Amino acid sequence: MLKNIKILSGLSALAVAMLSTSFVSQADEVNVYSARKEALIKPVLDKFSKDTGIKVNLVTGKADALISRLNSEGQLSPADVLLTTDVGRLVRAKTQGVTQAIESEVLEGAIPAHFQDDDNHWFALTVRARPIMYSPERVDPKELSTIEALTDKKWKGRICIRSSSNIYNQSMVAAMIEQQGEAKVEAWAKDFVKNFARPPKGGDRDQIKAVVAGQCDIAIANTYYLGGMLESADSKEKAIAQQVNVFWPNQTDRGAHINISGAAVTAHAPNKTQAVKLIEYLARKDSQQWYASTNHEYPVLEGVEHSDTLKGFGQFKAETIPLYRVGELNAEAVKVMDKAGWK
Repeated sequence: MLKNIKILSGLSALAVAMLSTSFVSQADEVNVYSARKEALIKPVLDKFSKDTGIKVNLVTGKADALISRLNSEGQLSPADVLLTTDVGRLVRAKTQGVTQAIESEVLEGAIPAHFQDDDNHWFALTVRARPIMYSPERVDPKELSTIEALTDKKWKGRICIRSSSNIYNQSMVAAMIEQQGEAKVEAWAKDFVKNFARPPKGGDRDQIKAVVAGQCDIAIANTYYLGGMLESADSKEKAIAQQVNVFWPNQTDRGAHINISGAAVTAHAPNKTQAVKLIEYLARKDSQQWYASTNHEYPVLEGVEHSDTLKGFGQFKAETIPLYRVGELNAEAVKVMDKAGWK
């Protein structure tokens, strides 16, 4: 089982080679490194196995750690598929040489061009949106307009957001740089930071909770976090989520910032054919429907029904920049945030 590969770092090169060879011999298996938590991906992987007869061996972990792991394992890696979040990580994986180009008429035909790598190294599986969330008790939505307008002095001490080390924020800033230029975004970031209610800390759910607790009036967070809270079995978390509303910024110009989760075949995949079949399966309409209804992420395929929770957030115009540029501009985004004092 691939779960046992967690001890790879302590194995000798010979033992690793023997273990990797055992995976190569399993023609009806595919080995997956996933940054998605098991509960958010395993049901659809189980269905893939049932429908195809191909066994899926799953290892989950932190996104950046999995990329580092692929690097350290090199040619001896047993992994066939990398499932990860944020285009920045997919571009990073490609740049570091841990993914490979694949040929798939299914994927190229089904997934919109701006949601796939130009060299076919990665393909988006879901779309993630990062709008403004606000307290309807303390914020009139008529006051809101764009992310750029959050530098207005009226928002001083009223904004919660994650740290600059968070790749979701790095990608949001990178997308702004692509559309507006580094100098303009640097000026924006300096004024934006001045309006923070507190030093950035915690995850997206923590920003939402901070709004309800009165620590700030607005937050920037991914919608699937709010969706998960609204559908939570924890009544307290659900009650918190019900006290914030979603506002879609930049609807009269560039559109709201979006990102993706996606998949790639690893550079040394021992089961490449099965790996491609799995990614193609995850891009099918029924799989996309599962993502939308279970994870509350937006499908990449047209015509797939959204969950009622997503529908409740309303329709929105999304930015349409080439997503690979978001990954390529990551270093520039981090530099801009550092200069602005975004901790």
